Amino acid sequence: MSDGSPELRFWDPETLQETGRVTVTAGGQAVRDLNELEWVKGEIYANVWQTDRIARIDPASGKVVGWIDLAGLLSAAERTESPEGNVLNGIAYDAQGDRLFVTGKHWPKLFEIRLVKKQ
Repeated sequence: MSDGSPELRFWDPETLQETGRVTVTAGGQAVRDLNELEWVKGEIYANVWQTDRIARIDPASGKVVGWIDLAGLLSAAERTESPEGNVLNGIAYDAQGDRLFVTGKHWPKLFEIRLVKKQ
């Protein structure tokens, strides 16, 4: 669970009791405004509110192990169609098909993306 702070909380799905917490950090600095969360291959993906970035988080340590940069995914024209809510805000992982989807508030599209290492 995220409340927008740098702290993530883990809950037991059966009892809804809190089982742990980690503070998310990148380069020793707390990462704030964590929003939409998704569990992907042993990592937590969290978009950073009001940005085009998704943090890949080690759930044991809270450290950001990488960033997914989605700048340019939505065109400038598509962004101006709904300027009050055109921010990245949706992550979904299809484990069976190993597919990753992203979208945003008021976005006109849902994107299936593939991650590639930065050159």
